[in-house]
Parts: sequence; C-alpha cells; structure tokens
Amino acid sequence: MRRNVREKKLYETYRLAYRRDMTSPAHIAMFSIAAHGHVNPSLEVIRELVARGHRVTYAIPPLFAEKVAETGAEPKLWNSTLPGPDADPEAWGTTLLDNVEPFLNDAVQALPQLIEAYEGDEPDLVLHDITSYPARVLGHRWNVPVVSLSPNLVAWEGYEKEVGEPMWEEPLKTERGRSYYARFHAWLEENGITEHPDPFVGRPARSLVLIPKALQPNADRVDETTYTFVGACQGDRSAEGEWQRPDGAEKVVLVSLGSSFTKQPAFYRECVKAFGELPGWHVVLQVGRHVDAAELGDVPDNVEVRSWVPQLAILKQADLFVTHAGAGGSQEGMATATPMIAVPQAVDQFGNADMLQGLGVARHLPIEEATAEALRAAALALVDDPEVAGRLRKLQDRMAQEGGTRRAADLIEAELAAARA
Repeated sequence: MRRNVREKKLYETYRLAYRRDMTSPAHIAMFSIAAHGHVNPSLEVIRELVARGHRVTYAIPPLFAEKVAETGAEPKLWNSTLPGPDADPEAWGTTLLDNVEPFLNDAVQALPQLIEAYEGDEPDLVLHDITSYPARVLGHRWNVPVVSLSPNLVAWEGYEKEVGEPMWEEPLKTERGRSYYARFHAWLEENGITEHPDPFVGRPARSLVLIPKALQPNADRVDETTYTFVGACQGDRSAEGEWQRPDGAEKVVLVSLGSSFTKQPAFYRECVKAFGELPGWHVVLQVGRHVDAAELGDVPDNVEVRSWVPQLAILKQADLFVTHAGAGGSQEGMATATPMIAVPQAVDQFGNADMLQGLGVARHLPIEEATAEALRAAALALVDDPEVAGRLRKLQDRMAQEGGTRRAADLIEAELAAARA
C-alpha cells in the first residue's frame, strides 16, 4: 500500500515513541453532532482506539449517548440546538444560509458546555467530525493535536475558486450573509483564533477521510500531506439486526433515502410501481418516520415496507440499491458490489451521484425524473450487466486496500507519538 512522505515520517515517529513508552495510553476526545451520518462513520475508529487501551471520551448530545457508549467510549453530554435526526427535513430550511447558520449558532452555545465538561479532564488529542466547530477551538485552547474525521468529500486545490466563491457570491450580497461572517469572525477572535471562517471550517491541519478515494471529486488535486483516505470503517453490524433473503426471490432491491430526507411518499409510490410488478423481484422499501405505509396505496406482497432496516445486512444479499447517495450509503453499495440508482436529495449527495455514475456503477436519476418507468429501465440495465459487475469488484478490491479502521487508528496514534516526541 502506498504511503505519502508525511505518513511515513509519522509511522517512524510512532514506532520509536511506542518502543519507548508502550504502557502510556492517551486520553482522546471525539466531538460530533447528533446525526447518524456524522456519528456512524467514526464509531469503529473509536472502538478500535478503546481496544488499544486508550481512554476515549466522546462529546455528543444525549440522543446518541447509548450508541457511543457501546464502543467503550465515555459519553460527555451536551445539549444541541440543531434539528434532531428524526426532525422533519423542512426544519433545515431551503437556502445556504438556512443550512449553515444553525451550525454556528449551535457552536456558540455549545462551547461553554464543552469547556465545563472537560474542565480538569483535558485530552491529549482532539478528534472531530467536520460539523464540530467547538472541537477546533478547544484544541487551540488546550494546545493539543487536532485531527478531523471527514465522513464525506474534502476540499481540493482550487476548491475555493471553483465551488466556494460561486456558492457564496449571492448570499454575501445580503445583510444576512455579511452578518453571518461577521458573527463567525467575532466568535473565533474571542477564542484567540485569527483564521478566516472558510479555512477554519474547510481546511483542517490534519484530516482522515472516511470515504473511498474513488468517491472524492478531483482526487488528484487533494493535498495528501493533509488528507489521508482510509476508506470505509465498517465493523460488525449484527447488533442492528439480521435480514434473510426470501425463498424464491430472484432479485432483491433495497430502496432507502437514508435517515434524514425521507419524506418522499410520491417517490416511494413510483418505486412500488417500478419494482412491485416485476416477476421474481422482492422489494425492501425503507420509508423513514415521516411517511405512513397507508400513503403508498395498495402494496403487492413482494414489497416489504419498513420505517428502518439493517441496511448493510440487506446490501450483502441485494442485487440493486436505490439510494439517496449519501456518503455512507454510497460506500456501502460499493463495499458490497451492489449496482445503484442514485436519487440524491440534498448537499453532497448530488456530487456523489455524479461520481457513482462516472465510475460506471450507478445511474443518477434526479427525483423529479424518477418515474416508475425510468426506475425500472435503469434497474434492468444495471443488474445483469457484466461490465458493471466487473467495475464494482475492482472498486471493492481498491477499497479493501485503503486500510479502513486499523489504518485510521494507526495514524491517530502516530499523531499522538509525534506530539509526544
């Protein structure tokens, strides 16, 4: 497996420090928000660090305390003002400022809680999800290494010019947009940070990327002295439940729009029409908490309607995955070599859908075009195509070589060793 120069140096420092002091576990503090797509990718890394003897605390709102505790980490609880994972998607608003302002507001009110929670219990290293702005402030306050765990794409050289500036051009013409940046600047300066909010959020000093490199746009322009792609960190999911392919099912299709943007009854009805009438097909339809099965009308016996499913267990047996193309779902589809129809709903999902289609393992269908006819045509073109199957197997092999959980833990320990050297 190839390693960049920085990584080789870190490993050498780690080996030397580890030989000198094998019995000195660290206190590692992880910070995230109460969202499945931001907590789940980190859990196996946390579990591995605990297994290696480190004390790991995990700052998280109470809703996820039990899930965090199952890894062996100690939950450090704080109260969030963000919409919860079961909130109506409309709670997030529709504009860029609607989406970003809640994170700043939450960070400002969370920081005093976190300072109090860690008073006299400061860690040796900070890990954080990309949404946890207080974590970087606390790392600066404590003067300890800070490592981002990114559950989705990262910035490449030229990202600001190509994406950031065009995206912010109109909002910055408004009083609301200018006020947002002024408040962000003031909050950072109050905490001794002179960095501009954009690089503070989007340019960490060190980041482990928890997605396959194949899902990263412009991967050849990503600075791999800062960002290391360790790929999917998937562990034992048996606690989520099992699923058995029905006898006689010639094809199995899983339809899931993830955990947040699931309020799409019209789309689910199109899926029932698309696949429910195909002979020999079995459909697992996850509709989330905001749709009642009664809204789907008459559902054939070969359609299994659930509010939640053990996704990975089903994908290991499925022939097709209709997905919103979130980072987690996209890489689970790749890891199980399952062809995909990508129907993105929000944020990075549109880019992921394009990436999957570009890799030749999926079809990108905008939701307004996802009719029963279009879904069925895409499905029949994908499931028996040997070239699609071959590309999926190659991607599966490449993902396995990225190292996953163990490599992520090795790199975190290397950062610790470098700080102690």
